[in-house]
Amino acid sequence: MFVVSKTNVLTVGISDKAGILRELPIRLVSLKFASDAIRSLKTEKFDSVVSKWNLADMENGLFLKALKRIKPDMPTIAIIESGNSTQEIAARSLGVSVVLTEDSDDRLFLETVSQVLGLQSTDAIEAIYAVEHK
Repeated sequence: MFVVSKTNVLTVGISDKAGILRELPIRLVSLKFASDAIRSLKTEKFDSVVSKWNLADMENGLFLKALKRIKPDMPTIAIIESGNSTQEIAARSLGVSVVLTEDSDDRLFLETVSQVLGLQSTDAIEAIYAVEHK
């Protein structure tokens, strides 16, 4: 089955969760490092970014801070350490669309990304595109 997607999503530093997003009718680019993400943002158009707060090459939300300065209206999801109120306050102060913890349930993660992107509920997407859960 072919699904035409007009939504481009960039994930950074969340390879363990990015695979879950393959169930959505989106074009997904998953990168490990902020430096690679910055290069991609210069050459490609993305509709949304989902990024870990602390990346291997940019800690303390520096990547998301830079992104929000350049593209303040871009929907973004910050993935923070569970129970880290400092990261949560910093991410919310930055103006990201949603803050989730690294240990968020996969279903919650998928539903949240769907909502941020303005997609139908994942149940409707599954019915339309016959997505199979494993």
